[in-house]
Amino acid sequence: MLQEEWIMTMKPLADRVLIKVEKEEEKTVGGLVLATKNPAGVPAKGKVVACGEGKFSPNGTRVPMEVKVGDTVLISHSAGQTVKLDGEELTLVYESEILGITE
Repeated sequence: MLQEEWIMTMKPLADRVLIKVEKEEEKTVGGLVLATKNPAGVPAKGKVVACGEGKFSPNGTRVPMEVKVGDTVLISHSAGQTVKLDGEELTLVYESEILGITE
């Protein structure tokens, strides 16, 4: 299955967003990859690969999503649920768990 196809196998519902979080690697001068360090309070960066249509307000109208596919966003390392689709680890979060959109 092509990478673009597996993303289509999961459509987040309501105000949920599927994010491919960038893996942080540290390398030594000699090229050895060290374990990832995630200091407390430092957000993770990732790309939105799919999102729902938005949640419903109390009066029944749909609240549109502020993020869209392709946006680069920041989330807390503890946000959401990790899901695995075709060997890829993705994070499923509520839109309210997104700290911001980066440019």
